[in-house]
Amino acid sequence: MYNGILNVYKEAGYTSHDVVAKLRGICKQKKIGHTGTLDPEAVGVLPVCFGSGTKLCDLLTDWDKEYIAVLRLGLTTDTQDISGQVLSKADEETLAHLDEGQVRENILHFLGGYEQLPPMYSALKVDGKKLYELARAGKEVERKPRPVTIHELEILELSLPTVRFRVVCSKGTYIRTLCHDIGERLSVGGAMESLTRSRVGIFGIDNALTLAEFEKLRDEDKISDVIIPPDAVFPNLRAVTVADNAVRLLQNGNRIPGSLLAQGISLEDGEEIRMYDEAGLFYGIYKYHVRGRDAKPVKMFLSE
Repeated sequence: MYNGILNVYKEAGYTSHDVVAKLRGICKQKKIGHTGTLDPEAVGVLPVCFGSGTKLCDLLTDWDKEYIAVLRLGLTTDTQDISGQVLSKADEETLAHLDEGQVRENILHFLGGYEQLPPMYSALKVDGKKLYELARAGKEVERKPRPVTIHELEILELSLPTVRFRVVCSKGTYIRTLCHDIGERLSVGGAMESLTRSRVGIFGIDNALTLAEFEKLRDEDKISDVIIPPDAVFPNLRAVTVADNAVRLLQNGNRIPGSLLAQGISLEDGEEIRMYDEAGLFYGIYKYHVRGRDAKPVKMFLSE
């Protein structure tokens, strides 16, 4: 059984669930989970967790993400991207009068935090039903705006009426909706033309592999060579080794007295650490408490 994360390049036409189903077949493993949906026509980074690594799914979903998007001004659709039914279209004269400086200013207006209204075509649930299921049935329900944060927003190419930009954003941000909101602010409408997710936390697009590439690695018995171990997700936490006589405590997920931690390390109160045995096996994330002079488990990652 594999335990860790694969950095998958999701191709157009696949849902995130399709990718998981395909990898179950490729890797012959049931315990798999993805870390946040991508629209079927969107491409890019989709970290997929295996075995004990599935405990990371919620954490990775919360990470900031980076996208490269193309916005087409002068168009609105029911899905907020160009795959949907057209609701309005600006005339050529209106688009011809778009000013590049004004477009830049209005796009960059969204830097920072703002209240974003989730789109009807999304996987969010209302009364147990996904919004996109209601939308396909011709129903629209009331949604509440949610706070999102645009950490970085860079215009890469301005060729009106299209704009290509890079955005780094918080969990829960819909780039389709950002495109729609930019169009609304410019009073001409806007829809997303294409979307590439280029980064999820530490996982970048340059190292992402397609399903076909994973199939080839499986045939060569080399998937283990590219699976990322769970502890690699916590590079900023200090690694701490326990004494041999504390391994049983680790195996059972018990607290570890400070006297059984490796000598010569000074821990701060509340500090989270990566816990290993002397053979270098990673067990989990612990938090040190000065008052109790011990470390207590936060999340365990024992191989299954």
